[in-house]
Amino acid sequence: MTTVSFKEKIKGIGGDASYEAKARVFQEQLEAKIPASLRLSSAILEDPPLDVTHIPKTCGLLTSQELAITELDATAVCQRIAAGELTAVDAVTAFGKRAAIAHQLTACLIDFFLDEGIKQAQQLDEYFRKEGKVIGPLHGLPISIKVNDHRQGMLPVKGTVGSAGFLMNIETATEDCDMTKILRSLGAVFYVKTNQPQTLMHLESRSTYGRVLNPYNTDLTAGGSSGGESALVAMKGSCIGVGTDGGGSIRAPSAHCGIYGFRPSCRTTPLHGVLWYQPGQDGFFSSAGPMCRSARDMRLFLEAVLGANPALLDPDALPVPLKVPDLIKKKLRVGIMMHDGVVMPHPPIIRALKWAKAKLEASSEVEVIDYSPYDHDRGYSIVRELYFEDGGATVRRLLKESGEEMHPLTEWVISPPHVRDHDAAEVWKLRDERDKYRREYSDYWWSQNVDVVLCPPFPGTASRHDTAKYWGYTAIWNLLDYPGTVFPSGFVADPAIDIYQELPSPMSAADEYNLSLYDATKFKGAPVSLQIVSRIYNDGLVLAAQEVVERILKS
Repeated sequence: MTTVSFKEKIKGIGGDASYEAKARVFQEQLEAKIPASLRLSSAILEDPPLDVTHIPKTCGLLTSQELAITELDATAVCQRIAAGELTAVDAVTAFGKRAAIAHQLTACLIDFFLDEGIKQAQQLDEYFRKEGKVIGPLHGLPISIKVNDHRQGMLPVKGTVGSAGFLMNIETATEDCDMTKILRSLGAVFYVKTNQPQTLMHLESRSTYGRVLNPYNTDLTAGGSSGGESALVAMKGSCIGVGTDGGGSIRAPSAHCGIYGFRPSCRTTPLHGVLWYQPGQDGFFSSAGPMCRSARDMRLFLEAVLGANPALLDPDALPVPLKVPDLIKKKLRVGIMMHDGVVMPHPPIIRALKWAKAKLEASSEVEVIDYSPYDHDRGYSIVRELYFEDGGATVRRLLKESGEEMHPLTEWVISPPHVRDHDAAEVWKLRDERDKYRREYSDYWWSQNVDVVLCPPFPGTASRHDTAKYWGYTAIWNLLDYPGTVFPSGFVADPAIDIYQELPSPMSAADEYNLSLYDATKFKGAPVSLQIVSRIYNDGLVLAAQEVVERILKS
């Protein structure tokens, strides 16, 4: 088999001569922002190992203090700054320097503006020195930023580069969007923007700026569309970032890179003022949420953002408070969904689920129920059709106008049988099918008598590049607007044990394809993650349940 060089592996999307010339300008602008003092040696970059997570520690570009700071989760950073044990400047500098290193190994960034971040941090430190208190709950916290809108779009930070998934719409933001306004008011500091895929509608992230690589195995994807975020957080170049999720774009990349991610119920977090190439399309919504290093960081982010009452700023946001129940007073009922009846997950995921089920069944804190999926194939077909109601015409036009090559996953995601053009009556009919399915699923959920469902976040660990063609384990919950979180099981894929004793019979054409992708040796070291979901607006229950489940699994 042909070995692909690291340079070729990390390369971005190409195009015609006009496209290449424009793309080179953007690429060189980003390259120029990485200081010479933070550049890795050619010896490292020519042939790095598949697992690059250790390189920031061993490359010699970070001090021992900076390494120690970047080992902290977001909650610890905020606590130490508030206690006067850490300055905002030191925190932002450490994570910014590590982000520059991470980018060279994973192509996780599209913009790097550490100098601006340090200036903002200096102002916060001066405020703390004079007032003796923090400006808000996120005072001095470095936050990385990716996409954010009620479908999928780029979250603008004033004065920085953003994109809605194509060379055609790369631009410099003239103002903050609502999410960044709120985060900034809470004391957050911005210093990088992260990479995402062409169209923003892949579970792989490759763009004009490069292909985002999984830090644990660069032959695998970091996921999408928030793949730049997941790779950066996994490399500890960020302790917390913001992603969006309209089909799995927080949960899949978080799962692939072994970090924590939370998709809130739609319209609970602010979404106004973003870049998006299908404005007015409201067949589906996405939501903005945290991607981070610990469960407590998810709660920190959501309590801070929702506590700011974003509905006062964004007229489309709903004033739904975050209510995290005390599960000590109630026995949690956990449904276990081993598969969705369409695609059987690969052996590492099944191993983790069986282990989790056994641990939970042995606990007196929870009641375990076998959860059977309700017609997930039908639901997945509906949401796939909702994504591109114009039959993909806008995507094709944008690519043609810029001379940008169409990525194979773009061709797949906008092609029949799931995607076709619709007239107004057909749009209404499709939305009616969506709403009927939601009601049927709601009734079915109640009949199962579960509080939450524990299930796969993807039909395997991180996939090999350009192969992620089944979103059913995340997109179904987007269609229903059920909030969900992913978290690391603590397992990694092991070729010695994650093998098929006997090849299963495929349940569907998608299952047959997924089965054909599995070679245990190719996924070595890939993190194995789990997903928890619950009904719409039960965001607080999902947070509480995740904490209980993870504590039991770690016991």
